[in-house]
Amino acid sequence: MAGQQHTPSRGDTSLERTLEKTEAVAADVQRASDNLAVVNTVLGQELPEEIQVGEVAQAIEHTSQLEEKLAKSAETLAEVNAALSEEIEKRLEITAQRDESQAEAKELKARIRSGAAD
Repeated sequence: MAGQQHTPSRGDTSLERTLEKTEAVAADVQRASDNLAVVNTVLGQELPEEIQVGEVAQAIEHTSQLEEKLAKSAETLAEVNAALSEEIEKRLEITAQRDESQAEAKELKARIRSGAAD
């Protein structure tokens, strides 16, 4: 319809670009957590118990803690992304409703004007 405003589609808004970036970061964090889990497992299984002392034991424990932190961060990012995605959908819906209302108002004004001219 002529004169109708453009309703942003998925991927048009800065919030959507932000969501795409945070989703990429979440995937990177998840991959890092997974890789660290593998490293931690290998260190724990491949090194004999007598070597897993002192600094080596601390390093193994530290990788385990880092793995947990990364996994938790990935989880939190996924939750934030879901909330952001929900907000984007709400805004798109509201924008579409606004645009529809504005088009209806414009049409009513045109009818009123054409009725007043008769």
